[in-house]
Amino acid sequence: MHVGVLAIQGDFEKHIRSLQSLDSPPQTSEVRTVEDLAAIDRLIIPGGESTTVGLLLKRYGLGDAIQARAKDGMPIWGTCMGMIMLAKQVEGREQFSLSLLDITVKRNAFGAQVHSFEAPVEVKGLDEPVLGVFIRAPIVTSLGDEVETLATYQDKVVAVKQGSILGTSFHPELTADTRLHEWFVRI
Repeated sequence: MHVGVLAIQGDFEKHIRSLQSLDSPPQTSEVRTVEDLAAIDRLIIPGGESTTVGLLLKRYGLGDAIQARAKDGMPIWGTCMGMIMLAKQVEGREQFSLSLLDITVKRNAFGAQVHSFEAPVEVKGLDEPVLGVFIRAPIVTSLGDEVETLATYQDKVVAVKQGSILGTSFHPELTADTRLHEWFVRI
């Protein structure tokens, strides 16, 4: 198993550390090029700034390559900005997205950086809540028929799954809890 973390911008190092701390850690690497993407089995798209990352994915052909790998069944997990990049639509914005999750997202739905917070989030399939770290976090405002809601916070959808594509509004990589990373590796 070889898990890559998109390393264009954002908190990619934290995801790599979380993956490396698993009981049976997978091989991990940073993904910056189409060639890097071709060498992995799974991809995590971390938090960051979606407009910048979208422009870079488009400019260097990595967006097309990610879409092709997803169509071939490669599991992909987007956290925060990563979920925005996976969405079919971004509310009120014209920006590049991979359109791999049949969802509409609203950016910064809980407010600006100063409104960041942590809260327990019950995730479908896990016995105990995870600590959700919400930093300028998006929410899902509409879901396609094939999208499963995995978690809500204050009646807002904050985690979804469609086939082998997963999106979370929050940052599990910023906690010591690796259950979501373990789950992603097993998809």
